Amino acid sequence: MKGFTKKISVFIATLLVVFSIGFDVQATDKVRIALGDVASVETLCFLVALDRAKDRGLDYEMTAFAKEQLAIQAVIGRQMDIGVGTPYSIIQKTKVPIRNFFQLSKLVFFPVASKKYKTWQDLNGEPFTFHARGTGTEAIGDIIIKREGITLGQRSYVPGSENRIVAMMKGQINATIVDLSNKNILMAKAGDKFHVLPGIKDPASDEVLFAEIGWMKENKESVAILVEELLRTWQEMTKDPSIIDQERKKRNLLSDLPKELLAEVDAYYKEAVEGGLYDPNGGGVESAKADFAFYVDAGQMDGPAEDLKVEDYWYLVPLDAAKAKLGN
Repeated sequence: MKGFTKKISVFIATLLVVFSIGFDVQATDKVRIALGDVASVETLCFLVALDRAKDRGLDYEMTAFAKEQLAIQAVIGRQMDIGVGTPYSIIQKTKVPIRNFFQLSKLVFFPVASKKYKTWQDLNGEPFTFHARGTGTEAIGDIIIKREGITLGQRSYVPGSENRIVAMMKGQINATIVDLSNKNILMAKAGDKFHVLPGIKDPASDEVLFAEIGWMKENKESVAILVEELLRTWQEMTKDPSIIDQERKKRNLLSDLPKELLAEVDAYYKEAVEGGLYDPNGGGVESAKADFAFYVDAGQMDGPAEDLKVEDYWYLVPLDAAKAKLGN
């Protein structure tokens, strides 16, 4: 899915792909949500939770931005109320009063390489391909090579795990980092040529929800509804991943996607839940501490990690209240 924060980019309206979802429900103002990617199978669980929140009166509109950093900038500039991304670096560097409040997914990625590279040591000085500069896959790679005491050769960038495994099977790439579902596809189709190398433990957040702390306090009822439905959906999904496709059909979500993609929803969420992509607790203190360690190690934040304070990056009141209400 998606890398994490690089430097703050200038908000450019022409780079937006916009879709709005409006409803005649009892609410005062629409909650404006900035998505740093297009709606897809990977974001379906989020859409399910949003639609459930709509049933309880949450009126919202969602805007898909061309890049994650544009979504972050839109929240900072107050064009949007809630963003999806990982704004740790920006919070630290700019001291903007935005805070994370729910973890949507983790950075569960896997280094894969040609079997001619038996260990990471064999990749010393060798070319390596990442998703994009400054993204999660490159941060994972930087952490690993530091751990292994090696230096990579030429770095190249090919967006999309699915595109990278195709390039591997065509002999164009020998080593990269891909997501769970594409790792499984690669191993199923070309496991005789490629294998998985040791990755990292305790994956950091891939995507979290964040907003300006003052806005969250002023709109605590809307935030509470959203977080409760997210937590409820994440817990149900952990127990039974098929609930996402059931809800998709019931609510007619992503109906414009090709049927062959929709046919993979159940399999995707089963793999994702088993692979630890989603935290049924929605993040919180322990997730924040894991993120601090990851981002400091990757050079995206200034450390030491143990000196960073959770309250400077997370607003835990809505999540703690939702856990208490749902009996967690």
